[in-house]
Amino acid sequence: MITGSLRRNALAAGALVLTGALALSACGDDNGSGGSVAPKTNTDAKLAAMVPANIKSDGKIMVGSDASYPPNESVDPATQKIHGWDVDLFTAVAGKLGLKVQFQNAGFDTIIPGVQSGKYEVGVSSFTDTKEREQAVDFVTYYSAGTAWATLKGNPKGVNPDDACGKTIGVQQGTVQVDDLKKRSKKCTDAGKPGIKSVVRKQQTEVNNDLVAGKVDGMAADSPIVGDAVKKTGKLEILGQVYDTAPYGYTIGKNSGQMKDAVLGALKALIADGTYKKILTENGVESGAITDPAINAAQS
Repeated sequence: MITGSLRRNALAAGALVLTGALALSACGDDNGSGGSVAPKTNTDAKLAAMVPANIKSDGKIMVGSDASYPPNESVDPATQKIHGWDVDLFTAVAGKLGLKVQFQNAGFDTIIPGVQSGKYEVGVSSFTDTKEREQAVDFVTYYSAGTAWATLKGNPKGVNPDDACGKTIGVQQGTVQVDDLKKRSKKCTDAGKPGIKSVVRKQQTEVNNDLVAGKVDGMAADSPIVGDAVKKTGKLEILGQVYDTAPYGYTIGKNSGQMKDAVLGALKALIADGTYKKILTENGVESGAITDPAINAAQS
């Protein structure tokens, strides 16, 4: 079992300001989970009373999510609905607040601007809580995360995460791994070695496919994503150890009143009653479980 995971820390400058239209598809319906089967949770009246009237008015939360990151969030090919443990957990959070959820699939870099503009009431997309992002939105942390690497079984190209000079490595755009590879590549060139060639894809599933097809020598992503790809393809293996752990957080608008406090309270209740651990364990990602969710707890 890989310990920890890390998602999508890097943030294009334009993602901190309001931008153009959001790319939407695969909308969840009003069944509360957008296609996932989440545990039923009982409404907590005190927490529900903290939900702002504009969110409470229609009985649901509109959620932005980049559903290309299995097992956290992805589109079920059979139903075309968004599912994953990230979806299940937030659906349970919403249940505590007496609300249903409606997930909309969007480009990762468009979600924070969408929360700022009010297009989305919450962003649920394995966001790493960072001090830079906290300038734009508030975060409620719910998971601990870090980076892992993978290659084809047997590591035929001899990839070493600590010395990947001259290798071709796949990553998803907008993620912390993009900047990580840039730093590692600079170390290579500063030492007179060939740099790392980053192959940046829009969706993580494209990165996975590139590696399976041998189009890249290796890939770097969050450890739950790497672990899931290894398990499902049967053609990959994990390299080295997880590093750079940091918290995932739900993104909530700065002008959302007590919404962040309500979400924090709901998470604490789910941890206390065992629902939180149950969801993570059933999805094989319990190694990243936390016991102390917090508001704006960025480490860097």
